[in-house]
Amino acid sequence: MTSPPSCPSSGARPPQRRPAPAAWRELLPGLALLAVALVWGSTFFMTKDLITRVPPLDYLAVRFVVAGVVGALVFARRLARADAATWRAGLVLGAVYAVAQLAQTYGLSIASASVSGFLTALYVVGTPLVAWLLWRVRVGRATVLAVALALAGAAVLGLSGLHVGTGELALLGCATVYSVHVALLSRWSVGRDALALGAIQMISLGAVHTLVALPDGIVAPQGRDWAVMLYLAVAAGLGALVVQSWAQARMDAARAAVIMAMEPVFSASFAVALGGEHLTWRLGVGGSLILVATLLAELAPLVARGRILRSLGAGPEEDRR
Repeated sequence: MTSPPSCPSSGARPPQRRPAPAAWRELLPGLALLAVALVWGSTFFMTKDLITRVPPLDYLAVRFVVAGVVGALVFARRLARADAATWRAGLVLGAVYAVAQLAQTYGLSIASASVSGFLTALYVVGTPLVAWLLWRVRVGRATVLAVALALAGAAVLGLSGLHVGTGELALLGCATVYSVHVALLSRWSVGRDALALGAIQMISLGAVHTLVALPDGIVAPQGRDWAVMLYLAVAAGLGALVVQSWAQARMDAARAAVIMAMEPVFSASFAVALGGEHLTWRLGVGGSLILVATLLAELAPLVARGRILRSLGAGPEEDRR
């Protein structure tokens, strides 16, 4: 016979169970968005090279038609189960995203390169403003500081003079529409299947870009360019948007915008590492500011609630040591 378990003496402390790592679970959406920004950053030097052989509008059409087709095949069952509200949300989000990309493509074709990155990055400021205007979402002081740091970093990274013309206005419009997309995605992705929502957005993007490019005919990539196009369509298109949809369902829009501001930092880093460009003080200083902004946006809420040490298993007495 097994003896019954002995009761602990009154002076003994019962063993403490290690708590679930809640803080790390809360960090996962931010880390996922950081991975999205990394993948997006890897596309700039590829795209710059590819559009020398494929017209920009045709590039957008082919890229997102491929992404839409892959998404429809891979997530066919999820798409069949998705309700009408998810389809409406995905189609609208995809159309909004397509408008932003068209404005960015037009703006980049005529605007100064020195201001294009900065103007596009204004969506970091626009996103919390859109969320406040639409739903009166209040932004915490840490997030406001993170937005300011990210904007300053974007200015150092890419701003060397400002001339306001048609191209600059198009990029400003692009940043505004991107802000709407990020704000809407944070709102509409909650409670929905992120895989289906991402795939529907790709289908919508492919349809819009095809309608825009079709009147002049569409030039398809040739030879090895298809390998680059597949990466841009499947990894940086469908995969990134699915992950973004999942992550934004778990955080507010302002935090998401700050984290995704790392994209130009990754873009410049890839250009230095793989594209033959030189490391500059702008990349070092601007990138550092945006990195600090990202860390602030991610860690401040956890520090404020004192959850990091508790998630690592430290009790109140251990925290004070």
